[in-house]
Amino acid sequence: MHSFKRITVYCGASTTADPKYYALARQVGRLLAEQGIGVVYGGGRVGLMGAVADAALEAGGEVIGVIPRRLQGLEVGHTGLTQLHVVDGMPLRKSMMIHLGDGFLALPGGFGTWEEILEAATQAVLNYHLKPLGVLDLDDYYAPLRALLDRGVEERFVRPMHRDLLHFGTDPQALLTRMQHAEVPRLEDWLGAKAP
Repeated sequence: MHSFKRITVYCGASTTADPKYYALARQVGRLLAEQGIGVVYGGGRVGLMGAVADAALEAGGEVIGVIPRRLQGLEVGHTGLTQLHVVDGMPLRKSMMIHLGDGFLALPGGFGTWEEILEAATQAVLNYHLKPLGVLDLDDYYAPLRALLDRGVEERFVRPMHRDLLHFGTDPQALLTRMQHAEVPRLEDWLGAKAP
């Protein structure tokens, strides 16, 4: 069973998304803080990122941001965090966010969110980490990703055991509980084995 000191949250920075997504982000930030789980996120003050951070801070939680110097220079960095790491570029940001979290939670977002949760999943497949991954799927936002995973299995690009690396859910508390009990398949159990 996993014990979470911190969860890395991936989510959008859009300021024009439907209000329901900001409400979800605030719910997640508050929930993590109330459970004594720190938030690691992209360091921004806008969009869902800002909503997660602000809600966690308001509830007395720890919030650690990791932001590329270029974005910090554009004045989108949050100035009220527990810690803000300013790094040189996206690869360092992603690496630090993976390192700092004990699990990963994706909320709705765009290119960056998709790429970050899939990179964390890829590293789990290869056992660079054994941390659980969750996807909050409000109003079937991530239905296309679920369908793509199914197609990957169908076409034998994704092993069936890896289809469920990403745990999808609509309720943040229920999803966190599932993540606590999740197991990442061990590399030695499938590497070199006959393809499904």
